[in-house]
Amino acid sequence: MSDTDKASPLRIFGQPKMAVLLALGFSSGLPLFLTSRTLQAWMTKADVDLTTIGLFSMVALPYSLKFLWAPLLDRYIPPFLGRRRGWLVITQTLLLLAIAAMSFHDPRLGLQALAINALLLAFFSASQDIAVDAYRADVLQEREMGAGAAAYVMGYRIALIVTGSLALVFADRMSWPSVYLLLSALMLVGIATAFFAPEPVLRDAPPQSLGEAVALPFKEFFQRRGAVSGAVVLLFIVLYKYADGLAGNMATPFLLQTGFSQTEIGVVLGGAGIAATIVGVVAAGGFIARMGINRSLWIFAILQAASNLAYYALALIGNDRSAMVVTILIENFCVGLVTAGMLAFMMSVTNKRFSATQFALLSSLAAASRDVLVAPAGKLADTLGWPGFFLLSVAAIIPAMLLLPFVAPWGADRPSAAAPHDGETVPAAAA
Repeated sequence: MSDTDKASPLRIFGQPKMAVLLALGFSSGLPLFLTSRTLQAWMTKADVDLTTIGLFSMVALPYSLKFLWAPLLDRYIPPFLGRRRGWLVITQTLLLLAIAAMSFHDPRLGLQALAINALLLAFFSASQDIAVDAYRADVLQEREMGAGAAAYVMGYRIALIVTGSLALVFADRMSWPSVYLLLSALMLVGIATAFFAPEPVLRDAPPQSLGEAVALPFKEFFQRRGAVSGAVVLLFIVLYKYADGLAGNMATPFLLQTGFSQTEIGVVLGGAGIAATIVGVVAAGGFIARMGINRSLWIFAILQAASNLAYYALALIGNDRSAMVVTILIENFCVGLVTAGMLAFMMSVTNKRFSATQFALLSSLAAASRDVLVAPAGKLADTLGWPGFFLLSVAAIIPAMLLLPFVAPWGADRPSAAAPHDGETVPAAAA
């Protein structure tokens, strides 16, 4: 990419590959609610008891375990469309069939069969995520990674709106099996995109055995900068979004206890909040294109902490609707920034030979701060009170800030553990 391109975010967003990533983001987001919120709505209308509905959350387990079979997508190359697009089409076709198959079930008559189908749907969805993540990392240069993350997140959010909101609207006008059958057809968006998208060029040989596909990603990652530096990078990935995760985990209980209604929270979070997140990821894409990943991570970290100050201020102000709207807009905008920044960073430190395996492992670590480290948040809020809790969430960015000089020095062009990313592709017809 030329220096002109580095300074031109609009040109970066205007590339055809960004439209591809938008469509693949939509394809990735489409199945998520179909095994969670939307399925819960269907089961509730079918008078399934709440205990059973709660247990169905276990079908999402493949999303947490996808790193276990990610090496298969690095090792084996399908006989058509290449290593990345071939797996995209395979997983998307299986998803189309699995979503359509949900229409043959009745929660009142066969919960076991429905659970098996939902588990398969989640497995194929997690597998598609592996393929999409690897494809995204392989087709982007470093300065494009913020814009690529933004395009992907936009598509993903659009899909969540379709399956989380429009699906419920459709269900008031047609049967739930018809809704699932209709939604399965939307997987054709991803399938068509994968057929016509460019294929990433791999100059180095992929792993030659399954053993290599499992072992070499770890070996290569820690050899790149040394074991200690590699461990620091992994710790940074766990900690970078911790401040955001800590505040976000308790946002809804805080707003309810402050006196806001469920309708107020739902409308603002589900409407203005999603819009602010999309604006945030787009802004991050443009900023990374101009400033690079390193400086962007520093600035986004500071803004992440500052956004939690908005919650602190709201905790002092109390039940004020205007202040609540401003707080949610600021927080969700900054969520978009840090989400795009972390996606770009993780893509930059994956090696093209093993991007499926390495990104799956890194994304599992990133999820730890959201799912594990935030577990004591409720106890902390009880102990400190809401103002004290949100001040603590501001301070939670400090550990990540202390690691930034080692993983993304301000004056360097690339993260210290970055792997080469030339973004080289060949047209679909030539792949």
